[in-house]
Amino acid sequence: MGRLVVGIAGLGVLAILTGPHGRAQERPIASPAGHSATQIGGDVYDPVRGLVGGAWVEVRHGRPIRRGRDIFGLDDYREFLNDGAPVWRAGANQTTRLITEVPLVFGGTTIDAGEYTLFIDLAAAPWSFVLSNWPAQVGYDESNREALFGAFEYTSDRDVLRMPMTVETLPWSFDQLSWQFLDVTETGGTLGLFWDATLASVPFTIAK
Repeated sequence: MGRLVVGIAGLGVLAILTGPHGRAQERPIASPAGHSATQIGGDVYDPVRGLVGGAWVEVRHGRPIRRGRDIFGLDDYREFLNDGAPVWRAGANQTTRLITEVPLVFGGTTIDAGEYTLFIDLAAAPWSFVLSNWPAQVGYDESNREALFGAFEYTSDRDVLRMPMTVETLPWSFDQLSWQFLDVTETGGTLGLFWDATLASVPFTIAK
């Protein structure tokens, strides 16, 4: 029979199952890193690849699993998801980040090309989509007070954008949290968070 060895990889737990011949088999961590990207504004058309030559927009985040829980049906879901922080990191563990190669417009506010930390203010009605200039820690460093891990120590003074989100109930449940780009065209699209039976989204366009 094999044996289970548990180690720490950053702040995630990595379980390694060793078989009878000592071969290590990695098991997935509880909330693996996620990544979603799209390319917009392409100006060269290829019949196979479509529009190419545009700019990349991406979201990097942690991906918690529902594990049978009624996430947004909990009476204290805001406190549960914020986990002691003032806003939700809109993922798990690491800080969620939006990275764009081109200026974008969200709700009439233009943000420059660059990297931003991304949060959701669950106390707002409807929820607020938040982009901030707070830097993100890739790995947790307790002594680093100049960058965030998750949403802990977040303050709103570095916000560059706050806008209401459209929150919808879906006819099915999305088991693992995911950020996705929806209805993308050469001029913009919609950025949406799927988890459980909820979709929370915001539209965006390329700045002219």
